[in-house]
Amino acid sequence: MSTRDAVLAWDKAHVWHPYTQMQDYLEQHTPLVVSSARGSRLQDASGQQYLDANASWWCSVLGHQHPRLVSALKHQVDTLCHVALAGIAHEPSAALAAELCAVAPAGLSKVFYSDDGSTSVEVALKLALQYWAQNGRPERRRFLALEGAFHGDTLAAASVSGIEVFRRPFGSVLIDCLRVPPGQAGYERAFSALDRLLSEHRDELAAVIVEPVVQAAAGMRIYPPEFLRALRAATQRHDVFLICDEVFTGYGRTGPFWACNHADVAPDLLCTAKGFTGGMLPMAATLASERIFSGFLGQAERAFFYGHTFCGNPLGAALAREVLRVFQDERVLQLARGKAERIAAAFQGFSALPEVVETRSLGMLGALDLAGGTSYLEPRGRRVYAEALKRGAYLRPLGNTVYITPSLNIPDQDLDELLGIVEQSVRAAVA
Repeated sequence: MSTRDAVLAWDKAHVWHPYTQMQDYLEQHTPLVVSSARGSRLQDASGQQYLDANASWWCSVLGHQHPRLVSALKHQVDTLCHVALAGIAHEPSAALAAELCAVAPAGLSKVFYSDDGSTSVEVALKLALQYWAQNGRPERRRFLALEGAFHGDTLAAASVSGIEVFRRPFGSVLIDCLRVPPGQAGYERAFSALDRLLSEHRDELAAVIVEPVVQAAAGMRIYPPEFLRALRAATQRHDVFLICDEVFTGYGRTGPFWACNHADVAPDLLCTAKGFTGGMLPMAATLASERIFSGFLGQAERAFFYGHTFCGNPLGAALAREVLRVFQDERVLQLARGKAERIAAAFQGFSALPEVVETRSLGMLGALDLAGGTSYLEPRGRRVYAEALKRGAYLRPLGNTVYITPSLNIPDQDLDELLGIVEQSVRAAVA
């Protein structure tokens, strides 16, 4: 039995894949079996290479196996792999917190570590709930979010998410969240409804949570920064916390380091993950204001009784520190601007392709919608995925939304090849 055959035998016998209808997967004869990755490319067990069009679920922002990240990880392995963060300090987590606050939006001065995007959101939601509960406003137990939002898979994060197919099985046990109409109905109307609900329910709301400027899993829907700016003003007027979920949008994906920077706003809580460690280890952080932190000081029972085993893990922290240094030393954001222009020009041109009804781009993100429904389960995008795989690119459409979110430092030659494959694959899929 070949290595590939052995991997598939073990996999199909025992592995339950995420976001996958397993009956369909088990019936596949040739699923992708990745054996290595470098830069912007994946390599399968037969030696075939594929351009990684979505940076492996949006997290490999500096590409695979970046030599400086690999070196930082090896160095930290020789020193300290793990120690509990409860009542213990260590240099990687302490230095990272200082460096992260230095690049954060103004007023975010405290860092709470967790494991991934979902848990970074979970932390933010729990911080908001507990803050009001022990600071004189226990009636503030509800949240407000945009329909179509995706904030994670844990129960609290799923509660504030609005993609129905993801949350329907758990609807009876989710926390209370008000939602406004989906962005497809018009973001001006959606944010107007947000403002109205915020005014009507301000005494019940713990926080408003949004993905700044881009709703990712909803289909890479982009909205004007002025809407976010107006929402920040409204939350301040009603003294309701604003949580910005930068798990997808942070670390340069939309152009500036944080998508909040488009609107020049600073939230009360900011969630980051994915690009945080360059996609090499699971680690996340929730940044908080001094006001929120101060609300947990005092008696023992006011502490935030939350923390995962690998909270502040030294390996992840060392990687996250090196990611920040690479962004600065290699001028990642500046050099990405030219690549973003290539993406914008290409996707604007894709609007002329058959069955394409809309295209859009922002920073290192480009997306197009195929004719048909808007559900995550729509099948046409999967045909584009199959055509792209034949041509040497790994795309993972969101229903009928075909998009790319490559590493920010993808070589121009690779980017041009990827854009060509997107065009060819859409043409072939709709023919």
